[in-house]
Amino acid sequence: METEQAIRSGSTQVTLLLLVSAGLLLALGLAGLAGSLALVALLGGLAAGLYLTRPDESRLGSVAGVDLDGLLASLWLAPAVAAVPVVLELGATPEEVQALGGLLGLTGMANYFLRPLYLIGYGLVRSATDGNEHETVR
Repeated sequence: METEQAIRSGSTQVTLLLLVSAGLLLALGLAGLAGSLALVALLGGLAAGLYLTRPDESRLGSVAGVDLDGLLASLWLAPAVAAVPVVLELGATPEEVQALGGLLGLTGMANYFLRPLYLIGYGLVRSATDGNEHETVR
């Protein structure tokens, strides 16, 4: 059951990080920022700042199945992930930056909706390997 819980927790964490990344790009696009190296530097600086100020110890625990301590410890990845599509689309207009944020949000929600398939795949692999453990070698 530990692996199943890790799949649930990990996929939820990836989904939330992608949604935060999407929110960043949507907000920056609404603020009128176009895709440029300055925007990449801003996102990189934000990622570095969050990395340096991430919590060292766990205090919050889990709420509604979401590991808040793990999420806060890895929150610095959200601006770094948001910087990737901006680097790929340098020169994007503010509206295109918003669209890139929408694509990140879509990716996050796709990950969320694919979580049952991850669990089914894990269950199939586990049942296939459990059958091999009980066989005796002659």
